[in-house]
Amino acid sequence: MKPSIAIVLSLALLATGAAWAERADRNKPMNVEADALRYDDLKQTSVFTGRVVVTKGSIVIRGARIDVRQDPEGYQYGTVTAEPGKLAYYRQKREGVDEYIEGEAETIEYDGKADKVKFIKRAEMRRIRGGALADEMVGSLITYDNTSDVFTVDGGPASPAVGGRVRAVLTPRGAASAPAAPAAGAALKPSIQLEGVRK
Repeated sequence: MKPSIAIVLSLALLATGAAWAERADRNKPMNVEADALRYDDLKQTSVFTGRVVVTKGSIVIRGARIDVRQDPEGYQYGTVTAEPGKLAYYRQKREGVDEYIEGEAETIEYDGKADKVKFIKRAEMRRIRGGALADEMVGSLITYDNTSDVFTVDGGPASPAVGGRVRAVLTPRGAASAPAAPAAGAALKPSIQLEGVRK
């Protein structure tokens, strides 16, 4: 039986007030840079390959390949795939506060209609508050709901944490410094990456 732990954390309970993803991001155009593009107008799908960088309002996404489709209502959905051995990257500002959610994984799925992001395999997610690392977690699968500010973290063999477990560090609101590293397991640290290479 594979080790699997599901943790449902409502950051809204930790906060004194709720904040959501930038609402304006939904209506912003998607700007993409890549080495190649295959577009199907009939199916409303695009496949970008080769050092892909996407910006959409405050959203920044990077990966080796991004498959995008648009539904009849105009909502966009994307699947980001990293190069073998590397991680894809996602970052978005939260509405009304100086906070960003960012994460990395082998695959990232973005659902524009539900306003959800999934980080799949070797998943890491961080909350940057006022330019400082506030919360971070690792697992096999992380699902983040931007509208409710609720996320789930599942452990498993694709978790970067020791034993396939979930690791999380949550800083109380109002704390001035970044959280301490966990006592055991995967080292958690902030990173801004380009093409899966940590700086």
